[in-house]
Amino acid sequence: MSTDKILELAFYTLPALITGGVAYYLFDSYFKDQQHTRRWLAQKENQKQALPLRLQAYERMALFLERINPAKLLIRVAPLNDDKVAYQNLLIHHIEQEFEHNLTQQIYITDECWTMIMTAKNTIIQNIRKTTADTSVTDADKLREKILSNLLQDEVATNVALAFMKSEVSEVLG
Repeated sequence: MSTDKILELAFYTLPALITGGVAYYLFDSYFKDQQHTRRWLAQKENQKQALPLRLQAYERMALFLERINPAKLLIRVAPLNDDKVAYQNLLIHHIEQEFEHNLTQQIYITDECWTMIMTAKNTIIQNIRKTTADTSVTDADKLREKILSNLLQDEVATNVALAFMKSEVSEVLG
């Protein structure tokens, strides 16, 4: 083959190779962009479907916090007798029962919020136990009175957790 033929072949082949390379690059970029767009749309659809579940979880946990708020708990759960330890155990049992009923909601809320809820629950239980151990508390009615008077002095842990949860929900709703 002569050099003229090789040069002529190169003049035809080189533009075809460049055009093919550019076309490959453009198609590859287009398909990657399409794949990224499909993933983004699927993620957005999943978030749209998950939002009602997340909001429902926040609602249930807000109800949990309201139900274990000592002021409301003491009204709802009356002592069965005068024994302060039996009443303490009854109150703690109601708190734990409410908690177990809502335990699965933790998968829909943030870890920080779940930690706040757990802290509120444990603080209330600890305060009930501490008040029961007080020697001035002699029976279940005195225990109720002392717990309620303690509420006036300190900020209730459920209110702190509820305020945190409200701010988090406002962030979720954007």
